[in-house]
Amino acid sequence: MTTLDILKLCYLLGSVSFIVGLKMLAKPDSAKRGNMLAAIGMGIAIIGTILFHRNEEDESIGNLAWIFGGIAIGTVVGYLAAMKVKMTQMPQMVSLFNGMGGACAALIGIVEMDTHNPEVFGERFTIFLGLMIGTVSFAGSIIAYGKLEGKVKDFGSKFQQWFNNTFIFAILALLVYASLTPDFMPSSVIWIIFGASMLYGILFVLPIGGADMPVVISLLNSFTGVAAAFGGFLYHNQVMLTGGILVGSAGTILTVLMCNAMNRSLWNVIIGAFSGSSGGGKSTEGLSIREINVTDTAILCAYAQKVTIIPGYGLAVAQAQHACHEFEKVLEDKGVEVNFAIHPVAGRMPGHMNVLLAEADVPYDKLKEMEDINPHLPNTDVVIVIGANDVVNPAAETDPSSPIYGMPIIKANTAKNIIVMKRSMAKGYAGIENELFYDNKTRMLFGDAKATLEKLVAEVKNV
Repeated sequence: MTTLDILKLCYLLGSVSFIVGLKMLAKPDSAKRGNMLAAIGMGIAIIGTILFHRNEEDESIGNLAWIFGGIAIGTVVGYLAAMKVKMTQMPQMVSLFNGMGGACAALIGIVEMDTHNPEVFGERFTIFLGLMIGTVSFAGSIIAYGKLEGKVKDFGSKFQQWFNNTFIFAILALLVYASLTPDFMPSSVIWIIFGASMLYGILFVLPIGGADMPVVISLLNSFTGVAAAFGGFLYHNQVMLTGGILVGSAGTILTVLMCNAMNRSLWNVIIGAFSGSSGGGKSTEGLSIREINVTDTAILCAYAQKVTIIPGYGLAVAQAQHACHEFEKVLEDKGVEVNFAIHPVAGRMPGHMNVLLAEADVPYDKLKEMEDINPHLPNTDVVIVIGANDVVNPAAETDPSSPIYGMPIIKANTAKNIIVMKRSMAKGYAGIENELFYDNKTRMLFGDAKATLEKLVAEVKNV
């Protein structure tokens, strides 16, 4: 068996591990093993490339000190980041790491064009397109990170939407012309495309509101995968191509599914038509809320037959997932049927609530999707909304002037009793008032979610 055969075998093992690992991510009980399997496959591909790759002159890879130095630095930084990141900051880390993937794809284009300057249209087009998509993903992910951290504000206008749409077609036109004309500004065209793509990536994400951030993260992730796939085409690297296609296609499918869950088109998201800073909606002036204390909440839940918990970003902020699981268990000890209602865009990234509750060992079969739980809510005795806001706002169905109008929601307002746990009456990520808080069946339980749930656990045990 030649070194080339061994390298192909390494790539085959890596590709298979990516596919199997991705399949295992579909369920929380196998997700950890799937993630590890995919990581092992990537390790096999990297080591195989270093040891067995040969160039046209049958020479092995050089600069091993730089390669292993980079691997060591990346391993240490990645490990420390993963171990120290809080669950509330997971979306920021996902955005940041995704941006680094886009940057790598962009660097491949810059290096290959600078060192080889290929004259074949297909190669030039692949390099330019990978550069553009990778750069847009990098710049957009950094802006998304800033928005999630609260350091970057929404900024958009009708003129910017028009400019963005025109600008991206101008970049594509330049890209095609440069690919067809090898002598067209050979030394600077790569930097012009890079700079223009960087600017577009920034302008593309700036006007997009917070309520759309899960969709944006998913979309940018698919961009990075597509850019990596172009690198696989360029290098004839099967594992790079497979990984890129998997990430790109999975990210695209997830983006479309999330857009469908919000009853909106992807184009509507991209042009920033759902701004988190938008006011809009009916006024709640003159309406009043009703409060409830921990003891009364515990009694109401302990004597209920069915309780549904609707988690949101506030649950993550309070790091209350373990306390929530304990609350679920003490209710079940009392003979109460407890389920969790999960909205597709709850939180700040795709599947945020699923990840949060899986970390606390909540059984997967208790996590009910929005369309599955909604028909059962009218027969539910108590709905407890923990830190969720926009995903339970009835304005999405009743108020055409609301910026979230048309977005499918978890219909908490149809339950017999509604308890909303919040720190304050602050608005949700979409920046609008929640009509649910003023419903006659709603009682507000103010306080830190973790501390409140711990008190509820103690009270339920004493009922």
